[in-house]
Amino acid sequence: MNPRLAAARALASVLNGKASLGSSLPPLLERVDERDRGLAQDLAFGTARWQPRLALLAEKLLQKPFKAADRDVEALLLVGLYQLFHTRIPAHAAISETVACVDKLKKSSLKGLLNAVLRNAQRDGEAIFASLDRDPVLHTAHPRWLQKALKAYWPEQWQAICTANNAHPPLILRANRRHGSRDAYLAELRNTGIEAESCTFSRDGIRLLAARDVKTLPGFAEGRVSVQDEAAQLAADLLDLAPGQRVLDACAAPGGKTCHLLEAEPGLSEVVAVDLEASRLTRVRENLERLQLHATLIAADGRDTAAWWDGKPFQRILLDAPCSATGVIRRHPDIKLTRQPDDIAALAVLQGELLDALWPTLAVGGVLLYATCSVLPPENSDGIAAFLARTPGARELDLDTQAGLKQAHGRQLFPQVDGHDGFYYAKLMKIAATPRG
Repeated sequence: MNPRLAAARALASVLNGKASLGSSLPPLLERVDERDRGLAQDLAFGTARWQPRLALLAEKLLQKPFKAADRDVEALLLVGLYQLFHTRIPAHAAISETVACVDKLKKSSLKGLLNAVLRNAQRDGEAIFASLDRDPVLHTAHPRWLQKALKAYWPEQWQAICTANNAHPPLILRANRRHGSRDAYLAELRNTGIEAESCTFSRDGIRLLAARDVKTLPGFAEGRVSVQDEAAQLAADLLDLAPGQRVLDACAAPGGKTCHLLEAEPGLSEVVAVDLEASRLTRVRENLERLQLHATLIAADGRDTAAWWDGKPFQRILLDAPCSATGVIRRHPDIKLTRQPDDIAALAVLQGELLDALWPTLAVGGVLLYATCSVLPPENSDGIAAFLARTPGARELDLDTQAGLKQAHGRQLFPQVDGHDGFYYAKLMKIAATPRG
């Protein structure tokens, strides 16, 4: 399959609200020649990354928008515009190769339109961009609702957040403490000619200065190192783990934090990992097997404790709650296409329900660490404030990290170019059981 066609078909599924790039692109890549798969992936992710500004240009170039039934041709147009303005692909090749894909879609009647629009973009695109110079969507490449929200919530940081969201994410590793120190593994990398440096805030974190296939890293197959962003690595130490504790990892997939908990404290009595979808627990199981670790895996809705909890309290709970993922847009740029403003309020409700449902499973004196990969306060500090107000037996604890910005409740981490993702943490202790109403 032509790499441009694969990218466009994957994007069309995203534009139609039927999938993410993470689910739509892999099966299409299998049909692309191996030497062109990198190009197909770049076209899909790059187009999603810059889609808000490319869509502004397309709107100016088209006399009328595409019909919903022609979303695949619309995606092809965006892929073509991405090539023209964000890659070094020669314009003639970008246009001719993209237009040729229309035949494969069996929509030859639109071939002339696509060809004309791309040629007009080549000729007039820079002038159109100049005419839109005062539009912040053009400069931030974020959907208007999100750009406005970031500016309202973070007037001093919003532009840096957008810049980091549009950058390519670094490759961050987590050294396995069971196999030695981070510094020892870092030295081994350097001895093999792999440039890397230690992360600032995570005691196990290593940043590779150049991306590479992780399977080629020393000891990867043996579980000596894993891929995990630095911000996510903070959870294990913030939980204050100790031997004998029973730990719950709620919303656990894909299992990076589950494994890190077990690496950080081998003496835990049990780690219970719960996730809504059984299919997502497959990835958790694979990670555990590679690292030769064990956890109790349960497919269930975390809110339905009657269906999965055995009544034995947990001394530690990690709630990595479902969220807007606005702190990891650089890793999942299609979030710009799929997330809608109404989602935020709905997610805040879900997050509150999870907190309320899991709190009774926590032992008195136990700690719950709340985490999201969002940068929006309604999902983070606002939600924790509301939970504390309705839960008299909960007390907030300070977080032992300098990462991020201290909030009225918890700490907000912003995405950093060449650094950690956007993340949020709040730490709560149960000082008394909540009376039953």
